[in-house]
Amino acid sequence: MTPLFDVPPAAFRPPPKVDSAVVRLVPRDPATIGIADPVMYANVVRDAFGQRRKTLRNALSQLCDAAAIEAAGIRPDARAEQIGVPDFIRLANALAARAA
Repeated sequence: MTPLFDVPPAAFRPPPKVDSAVVRLVPRDPATIGIADPVMYANVVRDAFGQRRKTLRNALSQLCDAAAIEAAGIRPDARAEQIGVPDFIRLANALAARAA
């Protein structure tokens, strides 16, 4: 992420009580961050956040069971917003390896 410039509150109607900024986001190449199967990773993230308030056990029930989530070192009763990107990568890679 690269900050480009600030936007003052006066640029908006009604003006917010905070300053804003415009930033440039450059996605990393999936190969450089260890994603073995980008399609599986996208499916895991999509399903996990599709119904955010559900536990991973329930949200990912179409992709895997609770044992597979636990095998990846993640609590099945966690919610998607409670785990990090490395956890999603680890889970997707484990599911991709199981499917191969």
